[in-house]
Amino acid sequence: MQVARLCLYYRARSAEAQQNLGRKTRSQPQGDRTVKSAVETLNPTRVRLTVEVPFEELKPSLDAAYKKINQQVSVPGFRKGKIPARVIDQRFGRGAVLEEAVNDALPKFYTEAVNEGELNPLGQPEVDITELKDGELLTFTAEVDIRPALEIPDYSGIEVTVDAVEVTDEDVEKSVEQLRERFATTSPVERAAAEGDIVTLDLEAKVDGEVLEDGVAKGVDYTIGSGQLLDGIDEAVTGLEAGGTATFTSELKGGSAEGKEAEVKVDVTAVKSRELPALDDEFAQLASEFDTLEELKADSRERLARMKKFDQATQAQEKVLEELLKLVEVPMPEKLLEDEINTRKHNLEHHQLGQMGLTLAKYLEIQGKTAEEFDAELKEQAEKGIRTQFVLDEIVNKEKLSVGQDELTEHLMRRAQSSGMSPDQFAQAVVEQGQVPMLVGEVARGKALATVVEAATVKDSNGEVVDLEDGEDEAEATEATEATETAEAAEAKNEG
Repeated sequence: MQVARLCLYYRARSAEAQQNLGRKTRSQPQGDRTVKSAVETLNPTRVRLTVEVPFEELKPSLDAAYKKINQQVSVPGFRKGKIPARVIDQRFGRGAVLEEAVNDALPKFYTEAVNEGELNPLGQPEVDITELKDGELLTFTAEVDIRPALEIPDYSGIEVTVDAVEVTDEDVEKSVEQLRERFATTSPVERAAAEGDIVTLDLEAKVDGEVLEDGVAKGVDYTIGSGQLLDGIDEAVTGLEAGGTATFTSELKGGSAEGKEAEVKVDVTAVKSRELPALDDEFAQLASEFDTLEELKADSRERLARMKKFDQATQAQEKVLEELLKLVEVPMPEKLLEDEINTRKHNLEHHQLGQMGLTLAKYLEIQGKTAEEFDAELKEQAEKGIRTQFVLDEIVNKEKLSVGQDELTEHLMRRAQSSGMSPDQFAQAVVEQGQVPMLVGEVARGKALATVVEAATVKDSNGEVVDLEDGEDEAEATEATEATETAEAAEAKNEG
């Protein structure tokens, strides 16, 4: 099974994954090398590395460059792959060889400098070769964003208030009534249509006297009073019997003439009354596994209480997280923030809105927002996601939290369910895309948030201290995951 494969992969990579949760990278031994590196802090989230590499350290890369060029070119008088270095220098230029060698060597020397400086880089560096003396020295600089150093204060003093878990008789009645609606029956009637009846309609919409190509619909079932069709249709069909016709004017809510005023002709072809079953023990037996209506209501009360307990735990997490973020100053890496904003905007435009057939402009119109207001909200959300990730990662390190295999598997199951994939399919995708550390990070951040919530004081609106144990298992990691997963996507994009 792919799930088992993922767990094996996790056991092999767990130490590396935990290091990726914001911990400082360990320096690698340099031996007798004379490579020199220095770190200059440009701001709390950006540094400049200056690296000096003696030319002899480039020899492995130079040899690889000559070998690569040997396989790519042909020189009369020499067999392919056997062209001497001096001939390559004469024919193609020493500069081409040096360029190939430097491109090959730079990642290694950059990584060694990062390790030596115990840095946690975010994304790819901006590299500038400042000096290249053939046979003597290579000097380059690399500017890169880094995770800021954070100070996590004592968070045990956090206090929040959440909604009390109260299930009223009205809540129970509403729940049972919704169940009753599902078991309603319909029957044709020979009378005028009234509110609550289901009418079968043929519709024809005209704009400027012309019937729209997409303005004709036949056999549409509509419940009078539901408000799920055009404005004005309830008034038009109320009082009509089967065979009746009416015309009214309404603004179209979709289609080719969306937003325009149209003259709509409606023909009623059938009228059906809707009958609800009686609320009695027979209904309880029909709609549930219970024998009596009282047992059904008691079960509804218990179910509603569990749902409200879950909502309460989620609310506690959200509020505690808000208070936690107020306690920590988080410098913002501008490049990471820019990528996060672009990622969120791209996902909204090309995935969420695209699936609904909406443009961003139409979405803003529906929301009643200007482009400036939308951009400001997007930036605020992106900043919160990044700050949440950094702070929770730091708490993971501070509290020395680890992720067990069972915890990882349980989280994978939840993520697979929300993605619409089977656990095996999701696990395979995670392994193939190298996202095991990301999943471990999500679980660890969820545990970090749960740790803070446990330390905080949570009271309900009645002033009673809340025990969140019953609801927190289901709610755990929800807020942390949703708030940071696109930030991780942006960071992963940078690192790629």
